[in-house]
Amino acid sequence: MSTLPEYDLVVIGAGINGGGIFREASLRGYKTLLLEKDDLCSATSATSSRLIHGGLRYLEHFEFALVRESLRERERLLHSAPHLVTPLPLTVPVYQGQKRGPFMIGLGMIAYDVLSFDKSVPTSKMLTQAEALAAEPGLDKDGLRAAGRYYDCQVTFPERLVVELVIDGVRHGGTVKTHAMVTDFEINDGGVQSVIYTDHEGVEHTVTTGAVLNVAGPWIDRVLTLAGSFPRFNGGTKGSHIVVEPFPGAPKDAIYIEARQDGRPYFIIPWNDLYLIGTTDIRFTEDLERIVATEEEIRYLLDETNMAIPEAHLEREDVLYTFSGVRPLPYVPEGSTGAITRKHIIQTHAPAVNNLYTIIGGKLTTFRSLSEEAVDEIDRLSGRPVGGKKSPTRTTRLPGAAADMVAEHNRIVASRPDWLSQDAAQWLVNRYGIRARDVIALAETNERYRQPIREGYPAIIAVIPFSFEHEYARTLADVMLRRTMIALDADAGIPVAESMSYVSQELYGWSDEQRDAEYGEFVRQISKQLPRALTTEA
Repeated sequence: MSTLPEYDLVVIGAGINGGGIFREASLRGYKTLLLEKDDLCSATSATSSRLIHGGLRYLEHFEFALVRESLRERERLLHSAPHLVTPLPLTVPVYQGQKRGPFMIGLGMIAYDVLSFDKSVPTSKMLTQAEALAAEPGLDKDGLRAAGRYYDCQVTFPERLVVELVIDGVRHGGTVKTHAMVTDFEINDGGVQSVIYTDHEGVEHTVTTGAVLNVAGPWIDRVLTLAGSFPRFNGGTKGSHIVVEPFPGAPKDAIYIEARQDGRPYFIIPWNDLYLIGTTDIRFTEDLERIVATEEEIRYLLDETNMAIPEAHLEREDVLYTFSGVRPLPYVPEGSTGAITRKHIIQTHAPAVNNLYTIIGGKLTTFRSLSEEAVDEIDRLSGRPVGGKKSPTRTTRLPGAAADMVAEHNRIVASRPDWLSQDAAQWLVNRYGIRARDVIALAETNERYRQPIREGYPAIIAVIPFSFEHEYARTLADVMLRRTMIALDADAGIPVAESMSYVSQELYGWSDEQRDAEYGEFVRQISKQLPRALTTEA
């Protein structure tokens, strides 16, 4: 008599797609285990342009189905995660000599509107030169012919989005293990019978499973080596961004503009009270554990911004920090990186390994529809009716969301306890949505939790135990970079991190050696972002 496996499904990788699949499977009733070798949203998903967008430029490659899927999912995210995803106006300036003239841009705007017929954001329009300069006076006037104006959406903190996906999956019966490295598979009867992983304490575990989904992003080929010999699937390209403070001529809204050096479109985006500029698109074959923006990439983005906005005069010392990640795109050995499809592929490895699947590609915007398709495949494998229109994630809100987020935001701030400042309440809602109430409730249990982490800083100490005890953080770096988002401040959170390490030591009884190790690991991780604050510390 055969024994049922411990898990119906093991998902490897906890970026946006892994988190989405984990939630989808858990909500459909699968007993699901999510394994992540580092932390939630600690790689590609955290180094994107932080946009939920339809992919205007994909129209050039006739990927109409992908654009439609993206625009539909954008609308669903505005409903399910309004505390994290918000509308963003973008201006597309058109200059003499560019590859894309006013007619082409206008045609793209019309197609975009047609494909987003069910949108709740405003309709796009073309602007004259005078209208474009009135909207964005910092733009270079020389050769400006017209501009397109349209809406997409921004997710300020995709890290928080992934955290809430995982929280929802756990609420529905799923299990998550972070800092858990998959080291081997046991394959019997033509399929993966067991997954072997090593936890954060170095202890090895073996779990049996009915199916495995390899959602390791740029690491998918590395995971597949554990199951045998397979062709190369990942052809990742590197994308880098720079972050700067507001500068002379900085746009009021986002700018989507064609680079003068190579014609590649890039963004200048107001973000987190700063500006996010990028991205590059370069083939990458180096160490996936050390993905860092090069000085050449930084100079490229600075030069392009200074040409687009002549008053900017940005220099290298103006860069607060950088983001750099590798897009997990399908392997294409040659040709333009921009022409590589952004569609996702759900790759089955049958008949070599019957219950093993790999996710290739995928966009931040389309994680939910990808997740639905992936779990449909598990339905077929399991002999269940395929989820299809019954997918619960199409309409289910994330834990921090409310139907009227503006009203809830105002209500939480207005009803805050006397000990919580207005700035601190707003800081909490901007990260946790309606779950800010849970942080406040935790703080009510301990007077120490109500105090600020650092004098003059809006975050209260309660966010530390909340991160460790309710949001699956295991390290100080997890808390700083992917729970509280303090590491995305202009100073990369470095002045706060030391205070956080001492408070964490007090709360959890860390030794001096552990406190120093935790702070040191945070510095090591943040150093990959080349923060200016590390080089200017006293």
